[in-house]
Amino acid sequence: MICTIDGILEAAKQGTTGVIAVAAAHDEPVIEAVVEARKEGIATPILVGHVEEISAMLAKLGEDPAAYEIIAGDTDQDCAAKAVALCAQGKANFLMKGILGTADLMRAVFNKECGLRTAHLTTHCMFYEIPALGRMLILTDGGVNTFPDLDKKAEILENAAMVLQALGYEEINAACICGAEQVNPKIQSTVDADLLSKMTDRWSKYNMNVCGPVALDLAISEEACHHKHYSAPGAGKADILMVPNYEVGNGIGKAASLFGNAKNAGIILGAKVPIVLVSRADSAYSKLASIAAGSVLAARMNLN
Repeated sequence: MICTIDGILEAAKQGTTGVIAVAAAHDEPVIEAVVEARKEGIATPILVGHVEEISAMLAKLGEDPAAYEIIAGDTDQDCAAKAVALCAQGKANFLMKGILGTADLMRAVFNKECGLRTAHLTTHCMFYEIPALGRMLILTDGGVNTFPDLDKKAEILENAAMVLQALGYEEINAACICGAEQVNPKIQSTVDADLLSKMTDRWSKYNMNVCGPVALDLAISEEACHHKHYSAPGAGKADILMVPNYEVGNGIGKAASLFGNAKNAGIILGAKVPIVLVSRADSAYSKLASIAAGSVLAARMNLN
């Protein structure tokens, strides 16, 4: 079972080296990340973008541009389409966003004729390994689905469960985060959480316990559960934190990184290949870990 972000990196190094198509790769932080991934045996990049700029950036890092596959891409839309096509044609098995808008990349991903659309909902999973917690968990969805309804929340949970299954988890605990544990008909997130916790047949194939509505402390702390006399399957031991909307997810994630010194990595699921989106604010370690997560999941998950 892979239960740390270092473990994801090691699995990527020891497994089959994935091929990553990078859309609009003419960006120094992106080039630095994929060069490191190549050196570590995590991924072989195909770089789509402004050839002269990419070559200059590689040379600046002491790399021989001739050792890399570089495909000319003009506009952001052109870069996105060509990178997506590489994945659709099986020439690359995961995708990375370079210096282009997320909307431009996702439009190419969702193209009905030549994109990477599947029947699954596209969702964002962030891995956080928090020292004070002593374990890694998935936070979802803090980036793609802004205000999901009940059906989307169920799919968000399923995508996260499939990720942990691919990492070797034999039992999974998920928590539907709300402001309190009581179901309040006037607060839709508590109603949804209660319904999700009762979909036991849906979660059985993942051997997953889903509790909710539950506040954050009772999701992750068995001690808090003891003090507050709260009991539910998996309570206090969450591997997955499913948030009611992206604002809550964004806030918890930023707090974990800024206040909790958490290691992190992120991935988008639901397309035919994993999609890596990194921020310029991400550390070099986080960028490399996100690429590693894409490589491992591309090898271990059937995403069609």
